[in-house]
Amino acid sequence: MAPRHNRTWQSFDEMTKAAEEGDPAAQCYLGLCYQNGQSVPQDYAVAVKWFKLAAAGEDATAQCYLGFCYQVGQGTAQDYQQAVRWFRAAAEQNDPAAQFNLGVLLEMGLGVEQDPAEAVRWYHAAADQGEPQAQFNLGVYYENGHVVPQNYEEAVKWYRRAAEQECGPAQCNLGLCYETGKGVPQNVREAVKWFCRAARQGDKTAQHNLGVYYASLEAAQEAAAAGLDPIAPAGETSVDGTDEPSI
Repeated sequence: MAPRHNRTWQSFDEMTKAAEEGDPAAQCYLGLCYQNGQSVPQDYAVAVKWFKLAAAGEDATAQCYLGFCYQVGQGTAQDYQQAVRWFRAAAEQNDPAAQFNLGVLLEMGLGVEQDPAEAVRWYHAAADQGEPQAQFNLGVYYENGHVVPQNYEEAVKWYRRAAEQECGPAQCNLGLCYETGKGVPQNVREAVKWFCRAARQGDKTAQHNLGVYYASLEAAQEAAAAGLDPIAPAGETSVDGTDEPSI
């Protein structure tokens, strides 16, 4: 999560003074300083104190950070119900990170009754604002036809938006869509391109898919060299290496 304020202060002391005087934006930033150990010793409990003050002042960013602290038990006891409370408060103020996190808790039934349909509603709200993890989750729902009607084209749309923001799992799933022709014309070159991008980020499934692709390609090339009639990997038109996708 990143702060969404546009406020600036000339110095740390000026920000601290504003926070002590009740400025919610300054209180939120001061909480972040303590959370990250910037300009002050790292202290999660003090961070939570400032997030609480800012959250009480209706600061959506602070409400989202406070929800996160309750979700993971950082600087306070883990409490999913409190996490839901603060994520919802921020989500209703249109904070995309809070909308995504609220969706996760609703999907999993943590601190709230499990409700995949409401989870998708919040994922959609966050995805529309460009939140990549929400875009990926939404793509999964459309691909699987869970809660929403199955729609491969819609799944590809959301995978692509998340993939273009370097979301590794979305890049892998987009590659799979190109490999299988789900929601897009089958295109192995595009599949390999997205597998490569995901693999560079450590996505294990993408790394496996690349290994399978290149092993199949190598086998086809060896068969051609031996004068056999090989079957090229799906979507390839030759086995001499000239049509191999570039990485």
